[in-house]
Amino acid sequence: QVQLVESGGELVQPGGSLRLSCAASGFTFSSYAMSWYRQRPGAERALVAAISAAGSRTDYADSVKGRFTISRDNAKSTVYLQMNSLKSEDTAVYYCNPGWRLPQFGSWGQGTQVTVSS
Repeated sequence: QVQLVESGGELVQPGGSLRLSCAASGFTFSSYAMSWYRQRPGAERALVAAISAAGSRTDYADSVKGRFTISRDNAKSTVYLQMNSLKSEDTAVYYCNPGWRLPQFGSWGQGTQVTVSS
């Protein structure tokens, strides 16, 4: 059974930083690309960043390029999202899911809330 547990979200001031984590289980983590998505209030879930299975290739939404960094630790079955220079428009619930830029599995974790506000 696939389990995805996102954590690390909190209230942060504009310009601040956060690191999100997603602990995965129930599948062979090191064989899958992983992606982060976010869902703003009233909007559909959207891709934020993706990383290949070995971590050698990454891709980002234009809105976060240069500010966010995706990484992974296959030994820990965990994918990370380092978010710097946060803006109010980054406020959203953040989710991870296996797959390159498209969710591979239908199940989602509970997400982690990021709120950027002064």
